[in-house]
Amino acid sequence: MTGPGTGQVATGYRLILPSPWEQIPLRQGTEEAVRRILGEAFARVSPEVPPDTVGPYKRELERRFRASVAEAQRGRALDVYLPVRPVGEAGLGASIVVSEALPPRQRAGGPPAPPTEVAVQLLTRGAPAAIGEADLSSGEIDGALAVRREYVAGADPSRGAELASRRVEYIASVPGDTGRWFVAAFSTVGAGDPGDELSEVLVTWFDALMETFRWRYA
Repeated sequence: MTGPGTGQVATGYRLILPSPWEQIPLRQGTEEAVRRILGEAFARVSPEVPPDTVGPYKRELERRFRASVAEAQRGRALDVYLPVRPVGEAGLGASIVVSEALPPRQRAGGPPAPPTEVAVQLLTRGAPAAIGEADLSSGEIDGALAVRREYVAGADPSRGAELASRRVEYIASVPGDTGRWFVAAFSTVGAGDPGDELSEVLVTWFDALMETFRWRYA
């Protein structure tokens, strides 16, 4: 049996994603994944659409998709998950970014901070002003200590965020390695309002998705 408490170090993770979503690795194989996903998206365009419409559509789709991937890479993330296939008549304005975080430096000679305190420090480090209104809770994901934060981030056109977004972040201690923390950050604009019904549904979906989270061991 492997898992938290066995002394083994987690070397990865897995999530059970629904078909509209795709994983784009950001450390290696990124360009191959981007080209494959864009190729599949372009293939779904109806042949009846006029060429003068298809060209601009494909260029804009590729621009937006690559911009999302580049934003995640700038944050030194491990993976980004995007809903690349339409759901009903429209796409979903949402994303999941997975990354690692290093704990704050402890004061020399001082006692180590409790894991929950470290998790909260990591979540609030460099956080937006909205953190004052954030909902914080603690629990476990696959047996590892986890802290969940939910808040609304305002629009930031300078970073390409034209609309406010609803965000949910899980941060968990990596089993077997107290110096590493796993972060899964979900973001959605809903139907244009982070407090609308679609946002509520997607947040509930993300929480359910995190229940499928499992650590991987070498």
